[in-house]
Amino acid sequence: MQGQAQQQAYDRGITIFSPDGRLYQVEYAREAVKRGTASIGIRTEDGVVLAADKRSRSPLMEPTSVEKIHKADDHAGIASAGHVADARQLIDFARRQAQVNHLRYSEPIGIEALTKEVTDHIQQYTQVGGARPFGVALLIGGIEDGEPRLYETDPSGTPYEWKAVSIGANRGDLQEYLEDNYEDGLDLDGGIALALRALATSNDGSLEPAGVDVATVSLDTEAFHELDNDEIDAHLSDLDLLPDEDDEDDEPAADEDDDEE
Repeated sequence: MQGQAQQQAYDRGITIFSPDGRLYQVEYAREAVKRGTASIGIRTEDGVVLAADKRSRSPLMEPTSVEKIHKADDHAGIASAGHVADARQLIDFARRQAQVNHLRYSEPIGIEALTKEVTDHIQQYTQVGGARPFGVALLIGGIEDGEPRLYETDPSGTPYEWKAVSIGANRGDLQEYLEDNYEDGLDLDGGIALALRALATSNDGSLEPAGVDVATVSLDTEAFHELDNDEIDAHLSDLDLLPDEDDEDDEPAADEDDDEE
């Protein structure tokens, strides 16, 4: 009973390490990320691909109101998984940092520098009393000095650079799929195909165009581009990932809570 009371004390204090070196609130924030629908990032030779599962919880919900991928700057995009409100705050912070860099130096912010600005901001919320960690993970991708870059942030404020990565629900299975199927030398279309196939593995092997967000940052244009439903439909059709007509009526809604994506 006494041991349980001690653990509860460490649960309440975000700034206090437990005797075994754990910050429980940061671990709970990581659990919030796992409850969000999946997002995937793929780094290719021609740019970066971001894809996300954004299935609606109800047929009455407007699909356009569910946003999983955002433009951070002309050359950078962000995908999220976890607590929606926290994601919005961090994405707004990233956009402000990108604009500050434009005003100060008259040049686009580097993807690594942008990621570290965001993770430094996240990390502060693991040390300040009276606050809580951000319950969201981000994928930040774009072009820096003529090279595609892809980073992940987590609730502890640690940045990681990846060739291909998944965050959110079913991360273990999706990451295993990416590890088995990723190849060096992929082009953008190959990266889109890999991301969509990976998402389909956690959705009974099919995807609806309205239930997926896909964006690219091309090395040629260094411009963020979010695919519309017609473009996504064309990719899904080419990959034979569209659901059968009989399956569309029976497709279950995503089971995430209202405040998580």
